Parts: sequence; C-alpha cells; structure tokens
Amino acid sequence: MNQTIQDAQTIFQAALSDVDPEGLIHQKLSLEGSVLTVQADGEPLTFDLDQYHRILVVGVGKASARMALGVEQVLGTRITDGLVAVKYGHTEPTSRVRLLEAGHPVPDAKSVEAARSIVSLCRDADEKTLVINLISGGGSALMCCPYSDSGLSLEDKQQVTQALLACGAEIQEINCIRKHLSGVKGGRLAQALYPADSLNLILSDVVGDHLDAIASGLTAPDPSSFSQAVAIVDKYTIHDALPPKVLDFLTKGSKGEIPETPGASDPAFAKTRNMLIGSNFQALKAARSKARDLGYNAIILSSQMTGEAREAAKFYLGIASEQLRNRTLAPAPACIIAGGETTVTMKGDGTGGRNQEMALAFLNELKNRPELHDHVVFLSGATDGNDGPTDAAGGIASAHGLEVAREAGVNLQHHLDTNNSYNALEQSEALLKTGPTNTNVCDVQVLIVT
Repeated sequence: MNQTIQDAQTIFQAALSDVDPEGLIHQKLSLEGSVLTVQADGEPLTFDLDQYHRILVVGVGKASARMALGVEQVLGTRITDGLVAVKYGHTEPTSRVRLLEAGHPVPDAKSVEAARSIVSLCRDADEKTLVINLISGGGSALMCCPYSDSGLSLEDKQQVTQALLACGAEIQEINCIRKHLSGVKGGRLAQALYPADSLNLILSDVVGDHLDAIASGLTAPDPSSFSQAVAIVDKYTIHDALPPKVLDFLTKGSKGEIPETPGASDPAFAKTRNMLIGSNFQALKAARSKARDLGYNAIILSSQMTGEAREAAKFYLGIASEQLRNRTLAPAPACIIAGGETTVTMKGDGTGGRNQEMALAFLNELKNRPELHDHVVFLSGATDGNDGPTDAAGGIASAHGLEVAREAGVNLQHHLDTNNSYNALEQSEALLKTGPTNTNVCDVQVLIVT
C-alpha cells in the first residue's frame, strides 16, 4: 500500500480513537462513595446517589451502547435498570443495561418498540429517580414515536425520512420536521422524564454541536416551529413525496391547532442537565496530533463543512492544487484536516453515501489533473463506520485508485451521475472500511499534499 494512503488511514483512525464513547464516559464521570461527579466545562456537577431510590440508564443512538458500557463500569450495581436503542450491529457486551437494535437511517418496527419501551421506563421515573440518558447521532431514526393523536403510522414516518434524505435537505432541516411529527423529539422526552432528575450525556454528530439538533433534541428546548417545518417542505417541493396526513398535520400545527414542541420555559427543563461529552472538533484535534507525529505539517481547516458532497470535493481539489503550487496553508508535506456533514441529492438509483460520493467526485476530478497525481491523497470517512446504507465508512482518492479504475474500465463520471459511488470505489480499490465503530461525531476529511 502507498505509504501516504496508509498515513491517511492512520490519521483517520486516531480521530476515531479519541472520541471512543467508553473512554469519554470515563473522562467525564467518576464515583467516590455515593457521590457521582460529572466534569463540566464550568463547575463540576455532583449527584449524591444515596438520595435516589432508583438509577435508570436509558439512551438512543449509534454510540449509545458503548456509552452504556462505560456507565456500567462507573456505576456497577447502583444501576437499577436500563434500556438503550442502537443501530443493528452497533452493540456492546453490557450486563445491566438492555440493548434493543433498531433501524437506521429509516426507522422500522423495532424503532417503534424502542420508543415505547424507553418512554414507558421514563414515565415511571419519579422525584426520587435519577435518569442517566445517553444520546448520540442516529437517535432520530432509532426512536420512532409519532405524536399522540396524530394518526401517523410507522409507514408515514418512513416515507417522510426517505423523502427528506433523497431531496438533499440538511440534517437540521430533516430534524425540524422529525421533531414536529414526534412524541419524544424536540424536548418531548424531557417532558416524559419529568419530575425525575435527568443527566443527559450527549455525543454530537451535528455541525455546530447544537443540542436541539442532536438526535432531534430529545431533551433540549426546541427553537423551531411548525411554520418552519412547512417552509422546508415548500423549499424542497416534496409535497407529492409526503403522505397527505403528514402535510395536514404540519399545516394544522402552523395554524396553532396543535401544541408546539416545548421551549426553554417548560418546567421539565428545570430538572434537566444536558452535557456535551464529544464532538467532531475533538476528533479533528486528535487527527492533527497524529498527522504531526507522522511528520506532516498539519492544520485544521474547519469542523463545519456542509453542502453537496460532490461540490465539497471540488473545493478540496482546489485546496490541493493551491497548496501544491503556492504552499499557502502549510509547508510540505502538508495535511489539511476538516470535518462536518455534507449531503447528497439523489438523482440515480446507485449505492453509496456522502463520503463515498465525495471521494468519487474527487477521484473523477483528479483524473484530469496529472500534475497532482504523485502528490495528493484524499480521504473522507464517516466516524460511525457506516456511510449511507453500506458497509463502508467512505473512500480514499489517490493516483493508485485512478490506475486501478483505468485498468478495470470503470467509468467514474457515469457512476457519479447515478450516485453509484460504492461500486465505483470498490472496483477502484478505494473504499474505506472500518466496520461499526460505535461512535458518531460527523465526518472527517484528510487531505495530504506532499
């Protein structure tokens, strides 16, 4: 394997290791006697566990099983009961916290079962209960609970999710609609937890780390509105792709006929403590450190990259060209690190994900830039290990991949036009595979220019 390609993978792996949820839990939580201390940015939070009759652990998300494993190691037999919903295959050998696997990115029947079971456990919590809630990306699909009396079914919500994913909507826009169709999102889980004390440990997979957006803001006040949800439907002209019941429900909400999601003044939030324990920027810092250890002059460009994946690829190629010509960002050999979460507007029926599409688009542009071939490697990977509905985390664009693609007769542009990035990269020996990582802090890009 080309050494630069191997270095890019090593740098990406360092990013993953630093946001390992089990390790993050141990960094933030410690128990001395009956006192649980939680390290916060300001003053540490403390909870005297002897003041509670029960301690429950609940959670939802791709990283929540590993978070639960860490909490078990800290609290042990003090945990009364627990239930966490995770994506299929993203499990850990927990002993006191039960795991329920469910569908992602499109919810399934298990997602409904998970929501009902977790909400039931939460509603039984009283003032003498401490609930430790573990939230990470993916929770929006893994916990599917249509708003009561809405008449919406699982099939309706599946259709909504598929339409939003296909139209190229940003995750904040997707979540705005999800929250207003849900009985738990947009702060409604905090209402279900009240009057118990809740400590919500949150791993961010959202650009900007907005707590109201991660897993659709289960325990955070919601600043969005039904009117904004309707505006998003109008923006992407997806009326025909949504069930009539959904459009009717959102319209009624925008007219004030259905209660809004809870805002900051709701009494439930007086008993709610939300804490961010890991983020994309933290992963990027670890990647930068590893790159420097490997001898690269490494910088972080941004942790807030958004937009169309294929357009982002052109941006990165432009940076590579400028860097090779003028060394504007760092002396050679340079490693430019970035992160965030891009989108893909589906126009074909191929297989792939946003990171694979970005890598394929970069590879497709690279074929016409021979002066870069011996100097540039580009990696884009999802930190959860699953990019789109595939077993790949992303892809790696390099001269090696171009040569393999040429010998195999791969038409890169055709595969890009049909959103068939997985198959193109597979034939080009350019897929990035890690398996499920059980963490989730958006995506990481590594651009090496020698």
